[in-house]
Amino acid sequence: MFAFVSRVTTLQEFKKFTLFLDISSAKSSSQILSSPAKIAFLDRDGVLNVDHSYVYLPDQFEWMPQAQEAIKWLSDQDYKVVIATNQSGVGRGLYSEADVVSLGEWMQGQLLTIGAKIDAIYFCPHHPDDAVGMYKIDCDCRKPKPGMLLRGLQEFRAQPGDCFFLGDKKTDMEAAEAAGITGVLYVGGSVLDAVRRVARTHR
Repeated sequence: MFAFVSRVTTLQEFKKFTLFLDISSAKSSSQILSSPAKIAFLDRDGVLNVDHSYVYLPDQFEWMPQAQEAIKWLSDQDYKVVIATNQSGVGRGLYSEADVVSLGEWMQGQLLTIGAKIDAIYFCPHHPDDAVGMYKIDCDCRKPKPGMLLRGLQEFRAQPGDCFFLGDKKTDMEAAEAAGITGVLYVGGSVLDAVRRVARTHR
């Protein structure tokens, strides 16, 4: 059982198909997918949006180049698009879990205008040192630990070899390695070009 103590995100399927998952939920594994999938795990801040530090409002959110197109292309290639993001701003008291959920719904709305969608969002609100209350724990979900990725593999019945994780930090690569999936370091430029390159190795 993963040490994810979110109260707001206990498996809610929101409108517009966004899923926010409490990765400690014991009841969720049978409710998402009935057949195996391949997953494109994507970090959020620094990969899908410019990392302005602790982004939680739509007016702070700036899409990275061709990030929306990348998500649509992945869906068209039969990938499940899953965001795995550390959100210690919750634990630090800068914003709430509800804010993370609201921004995810806003992102989904933006994507639907071009026929794209996110299949699931996992976020870790914890920090082992700089957090308050129940959020101050050494959890299993905060990257570089692989908890969010492992849960995604379980929920979507995916094989590690059929998945990859595009992230912009060393901790993302360490999480991918620990989960046994391909880690791809995003260093800027077109996100669409980045996912196309890595997806070729999973066909």
